Amino acid sequence: MTKAEIVNEIVTNTGLEKETVLAVVEATMENIKTNMAKGENVYLRGFGTFLLKKRAEKIGRNITRNTSIKIPAHMIPAFKPCKEFTSEIKSKVKFK
Repeated sequence: MTKAEIVNEIVTNTGLEKETVLAVVEATMENIKTNMAKGENVYLRGFGTFLLKKRAEKIGRNITRNTSIKIPAHMIPAFKPCKEFTSEIKSKVKFK
């Protein structure tokens, strides 16, 4: 599902104007990115948590040059769904 499809579905379900819904979705995503860039986690009750995870320093390989490179420790964004979210997915989505 794309952002445009999400916006269209919200418009259909709520009857709000498309421009308003798009602005809210954009602002929500921007707010999440801004707060995570500041080093803060974002908690959405009943949905999940956008959190920062630390990746340890490690040695990587450049196989084309046959050399080792040092990859420094860094933070990456991650998402952890809440229990209700996870259980709903498990009960409704089946393997194909």
